[in-house]
Amino acid sequence: MADADKTYPYVTHLNVLYAPAEVVDVPALVAACTDRWYNQTLCRVNESVVRLGVIQGDYHWHKHDDEDEFFYVVEGKFLIDLESRTVELERGQGFVVPKGTMHRPRALERTVILMVEGAGIIPTGDE
Repeated sequence: MADADKTYPYVTHLNVLYAPAEVVDVPALVAACTDRWYNQTLCRVNESVVRLGVIQGDYHWHKHDDEDEFFYVVEGKFLIDLESRTVELERGQGFVVPKGTMHRPRALERTVILMVEGAGIIPTGDE
């Protein structure tokens, strides 16, 4: 389990920003973002959440023991390091990291992504 006292250099907002039947304004959130690694939960869809990431730089190696994680690139280029390879995603491409898989997301330039994952997932990982 992740160390609850460990701090990370990321801005992570787990509050659900938009309720059902509200318009989700991704461009406005992206335009207002000044952080290098920003994560905001946009909405809840059944037992999952959709999160916005505006990122540049490296995240740490981690895994999610019980849930898959889906990444979709809105703009920029997104890299997902796995133990055996690196997955490169361009705008319009997505990838599912299977549960239990060690991975390290990163972006060499400012990149905008959407993530879909279980509502209870801890973004920093289980390890």
